[in-house]
Amino acid sequence: MFSITVRDHMMIAHSFRGEVFGPAQRLHGATFVVDATFRRAELDADNIVVDIGRASEELRGLLGEFNYRNLDDEPAFAGINTSTEALAKVIADRLAERVHAGALGEGARGLAGITVTLHESHIAWASYERSL
Repeated sequence: MFSITVRDHMMIAHSFRGEVFGPAQRLHGATFVVDATFRRAELDADNIVVDIGRASEELRGLLGEFNYRNLDDEPAFAGINTSTEALAKVIADRLAERVHAGALGEGARGLAGITVTLHESHIAWASYERSL
């Protein structure tokens, strides 16, 4: 399986519901380094997994929808704990929509899957992996 990974970051504010979250139940900020890995079994006609430039642009644009926002105020997240794991899934699913819409080029339609990893720090991160 071949893969490429592109990286960007986002800064958000949010809070959590539930005793398990302790002090994070209060509004707080988070800065995530976000990796998006695209996978396929065989390289495309151009001998690449996906156009890295397009993949980077799409990730940057998608993260711009969250950057500098309080996710508690976003209707898409109403009633949802925006945990690192949950955000990884949202980003992976939205990247998948962009692949299916052709935003990453025709060659990207041969992708087998996407993994999104959100790094909370240098010692903690969460990922979500999905097929396409």
